[in-house]
Amino acid sequence: MDRRSFLKAAAFGGPAAAVGASAYGLYEAGAVVVERPEVTVPRLPAAFDGLRVAFLADIHHSPFVTLDFVAGIVRTTLALQPDVVVLGGDYSGKEAKYIGPCFEVLAALKAPLGVFGVLGNHDYWHGIAESHAGFRSSRVMELTNAGVWLERGSHRLRLAGVDDLWCGQISAVSALGDARPDDACVLVSHNPDFAEKLRDDRVGLVLSGHTHGGQLYVPGYGAPIVPSRYGQKYLKGLVQAPATQMYVSRGLGTSATPMRFRSPPELTLMTLRSA
Repeated sequence: MDRRSFLKAAAFGGPAAAVGASAYGLYEAGAVVVERPEVTVPRLPAAFDGLRVAFLADIHHSPFVTLDFVAGIVRTTLALQPDVVVLGGDYSGKEAKYIGPCFEVLAALKAPLGVFGVLGNHDYWHGIAESHAGFRSSRVMELTNAGVWLERGSHRLRLAGVDDLWCGQISAVSALGDARPDDACVLVSHNPDFAEKLRDDRVGLVLSGHTHGGQLYVPGYGAPIVPSRYGQKYLKGLVQAPATQMYVSRGLGTSATPMRFRSPPELTLMTLRSA
């Protein structure tokens, strides 16, 4: 094709291509994928081998992420029958008025070992008081610089959470509590950049969201925008941090633009394995 023919085709095809790309981006934003990673956790007791953790990050309820969408996530999570459910922060995508209704829907989540969650930066930006109230009303246990012991017989696993890196005050020491060096510990932090400075050997795995997998991903290039100081490193999936391993979810909702491209929303059903 010569230059004149190319420019003529672009003039007529460009707007149609833009509309098609936008339509696909809107479609992908609603096409949730269930990811099923298996992760070996140091010192995990054999009694917890096979533990199934549902991890739901970055729901971002807003005009573009509807309550019907959130309810669908809840139904899918319940159908997967996880042993424990963990929420990774960012429950609103726009204003405080979206926080309460989101937690009302999340209140239907149930699991044998409980439902837990941490805060994200949007929870501070859009209404931290409403976010705390949402945890209380939904009976989701908030793990802000706190932790719990999950027990099976005489064995235990520490599930801990820290405050948001950008807006909160993090204390991993408080979150890990009385965990010993020989205990297995899984820690939840909304922002994966937290792991770059974590040097506590008790933490065998960190669960994070925040980056949305870039939300828009260009094959061969990567994500043009990643809200991380470390570029593409904490974009998605299982990543090795300086002192621990971490899993970064692509998240479920959207922010800034209600579209995704080559980075579909993720509901994580993780299986923990002992060494």
